[in-house]
Amino acid sequence: MRLLPRLLPLSLSIAVCLPAPALADEKPLSWSLCPAGDVLPSFEGAPAAALPGAPARNEQPTDIEGDLLSGTESQPQYQGNVSLIRGDQFLGTDHMRFDTEAGTYVAEGNVRYQDSGIRIVADRAEGDQDTDTHVIRNIRYQLVDRRGNGGADSIELQGPLGQLRHSTYSTCDPSQQAWELRAQQIDVDSDEGFGVARNAVLRMGRFPVLYVPWVKFPIDDRRHTGLLYPSVSTSGRNGFDYRQPIYLNLAPNYDATLTPRWMSKRGLMLDSEFRYLYEGGRGIVTAAYMPSDELRDRDRGRLTFTGYHNIDRHWQARASLGWVSDTRYVEDFANRLAGVSASYLRSTAGVYGSGQYWNAGAMAEHFQLTDYTLSDANLPYSRLPRVFANWERPLNHWLDAGVWAEAVRFEHSERPGGSRLDLKPYVSARLAGPSWYVTPTLAWRHTAYRLEQQLAQRLGGDASPSRSLPVASFDAGVYFDRATTLGDAAYLHTLEPRLFYLYAPYRDQSGLPLFDTRPFTFSWGQLFRDNRYSGADRQTDANQLTVALSTRLIRQSDGREKLSASIGQIRYFEDSRVVAPGEIPVEKGKSAWVADANYVINDRWNLGASYQWDPKFRREDLASIRARYLWPDDGVANLSYRYRRDLLEQADFSFLYPVSPTWSIVGRYYHSIKDDKLLEAIAGVQWDSCCMAVRALARRYVHNREGELDNAIQVEFVLKGLGSAGQDTERTLRRAILGYHRDDLYLVPPSNTTPDRDDYDPNLIP
Repeated sequence: MRLLPRLLPLSLSIAVCLPAPALADEKPLSWSLCPAGDVLPSFEGAPAAALPGAPARNEQPTDIEGDLLSGTESQPQYQGNVSLIRGDQFLGTDHMRFDTEAGTYVAEGNVRYQDSGIRIVADRAEGDQDTDTHVIRNIRYQLVDRRGNGGADSIELQGPLGQLRHSTYSTCDPSQQAWELRAQQIDVDSDEGFGVARNAVLRMGRFPVLYVPWVKFPIDDRRHTGLLYPSVSTSGRNGFDYRQPIYLNLAPNYDATLTPRWMSKRGLMLDSEFRYLYEGGRGIVTAAYMPSDELRDRDRGRLTFTGYHNIDRHWQARASLGWVSDTRYVEDFANRLAGVSASYLRSTAGVYGSGQYWNAGAMAEHFQLTDYTLSDANLPYSRLPRVFANWERPLNHWLDAGVWAEAVRFEHSERPGGSRLDLKPYVSARLAGPSWYVTPTLAWRHTAYRLEQQLAQRLGGDASPSRSLPVASFDAGVYFDRATTLGDAAYLHTLEPRLFYLYAPYRDQSGLPLFDTRPFTFSWGQLFRDNRYSGADRQTDANQLTVALSTRLIRQSDGREKLSASIGQIRYFEDSRVVAPGEIPVEKGKSAWVADANYVINDRWNLGASYQWDPKFRREDLASIRARYLWPDDGVANLSYRYRRDLLEQADFSFLYPVSPTWSIVGRYYHSIKDDKLLEAIAGVQWDSCCMAVRALARRYVHNREGELDNAIQVEFVLKGLGSAGQDTERTLRRAILGYHRDDLYLVPPSNTTPDRDDYDPNLIP
């Protein structure tokens, strides 16, 4: 009995021949506006979905039932509620007859087929199992594993070949048919993994909007060379901007995408991406070339590579490399503020390893200037190479010992360099109880240099300066908690005082260079560091005590924080005599107060604030206020204010407001109060239905270092389950509106953290 096995290729042919482009669509789709019921409800008597670990279909028996069995042994006939079941497959019909000698069958009347991926109804199915030919007439189908439905006048199968006549596909409910794809004929070859559609028409409502006389497409997960969806946009800088990706399936483990791009105000550009994958690693190479950019009257280009190779279970080789043709490239081809503010492009390559008690690596790092207002003299030192190792292990249940070691060669095209060796052995005790901890640490830091003669003469003449000193710290904290109530809810209220004492004697470091070292931005994290500098060229002298207090309200029912607040300050017992060039010395007394708080008013309102107040000068050093409101139906509004003394003062407002279940408006207004200048403004509208979405944005933003503003219009049509056409508006909105997708709210780093470096990732090159 091979009828049921032959219906499996049938279901796959229908399932993949029309919605094949959706396989490449990786954007999350929302079907919340779709009717609750299925187009084709599950058939009575059909088995449940196969459980994990169940035997394969071809290993399971086929059960046949019917109200009446008649005919002969060689020509049996089943009538009334006929059903064939194998695994998760079900075939039902009113009447079925077989000719076992001729190998033919006919199923008539309410033919129904269902498995875990598709449901089908048809008027009639007939075929010859010996020649493996089958014809099914007047069918309707619904995809189960991904949304989609449609029909066909007939489907003819002969071995791996199939032909659908007058077929349709849509992800819309038939009662709300916003779009539908129709094809006069579709030929499918399941062995080759190809389908060919002839006279295909895409209809929006009752109106045809796209006609394709012939198109070849993949029908399974195998990749094939072909065209991808184009992207269209317009802006004041580029004019009309059209991109047409061309996918090249070169081998099972590597492929490429070529993207010709035409900008009416600039000319033609060719972008490309090459991807490879093998058992021990993967990588991506991107390149772009633009001959004679009309904006700059010169050739433009870029090249990037990111990848890794697993050497063994401990070691991995990684690289992240980038190159651009000129210092204006990133600014000209970026569409966000990060591209305007990036001053350099960083490239790294190295070998890195880790084990139970150690990690180590050897790497090289190089910088390229991307700011035309600066010169190469402003670039950081390249580290060619850098070798480091960190070892730490417990000596017993309360004592740890470790060492940090680093050796670096610093080179620069405009400045003299040198080499540096930094060693920091340490011992630390882990003393703790259920509600307290005490962690004393004693370290010895030794840093030695070998400088080029020109740099040595500038610093006093010593070509081999060094510095050695002990660094001692004492970190202690206590946890207090009590049960309390707020309204009708039960909470756990905590009080968490913390002390951090740091002592390091003064060593004269005026004869040491500054290769990769700068003061950290003062923040909450700085209260508990043993050095206020980011690199080894300076080790602060210190005799100071940090006093901090944190408190939290934790909801007992689900563990969520209702309130979290922290405040802390450093008390300097002596003047700090170690300074970097241009740095203001730290004097005896008290540091600025650092405070941070977050309060969840209810499930919709969330408030946050960060604040730094310097009592010595009676001034604000930093202020940040954040507010977020979540509307029903995934709406969100964000309002923030940021101030840092002598650096910036900005206000940012963004929102996604659902006017109705289908219509919503989006916007952002990002303004520099200090400069009284707009940084970015976005206004847009989006319409969403069960199976289709349209987004249109107008955007005005700073596009160069002179602060000049550019205008852009972006439009995107999303046919859910088929693909999208136009500019990637969703990427723009997710960057501009925190919470545009609710999952993004859980990816925000804590507000009291500050990056140690402002490195520019070459992967972000536009």
